[in-house]
Amino acid sequence: MPTNAVIETILSRSAAKYYDPTATLSDDQIRDLVRIGTSAPTSFHLQNWRFIAVRTPEAKARLRPIAWNQPAITDAAVTFIIIGQLADASTVPERLAAVVEAGIMPAHLVPEWEIPARGLYDGQPQRQRDEAVRSATFGTAAIIYAARSLGLGSTPMIGFDAEAVHR
Repeated sequence: MPTNAVIETILSRSAAKYYDPTATLSDDQIRDLVRIGTSAPTSFHLQNWRFIAVRTPEAKARLRPIAWNQPAITDAAVTFIIIGQLADASTVPERLAAVVEAGIMPAHLVPEWEIPARGLYDGQPQRQRDEAVRSATFGTAAIIYAARSLGLGSTPMIGFDAEAVHR
């Protein structure tokens, strides 16, 4: 199989379990990671994700007890909370507005995306949830691989009280 920088990044990534608590990421580095995460694909261009960068010692200290007291929460330079939002087809016109304004998509095609999206997701709570998880996962993977390509360690984490994090 031919290799390139992208394939090498994917193949060389591993989960970092220990972090340097003195390390920091700049606002620009965090913005770049989120920009890369938001470039991942979503169904009907829904962009149904949100990324929260938890980076202050105070915020990390509040998060750690509701994340099974995992040291990575406070030791990593930033902890991202990745949120998948339920798929909502009514957002399609808003999400496509920038694509239309840039001349990438003609405006008359927007309903051709919105109508089938409504058929797929409206009144389908399990499908909406599945799409939220899928979209958030794609965005997360993009951030993880981007971090690796920049020489940064990362790991996806489970093990938290979802309701408490939500609050």
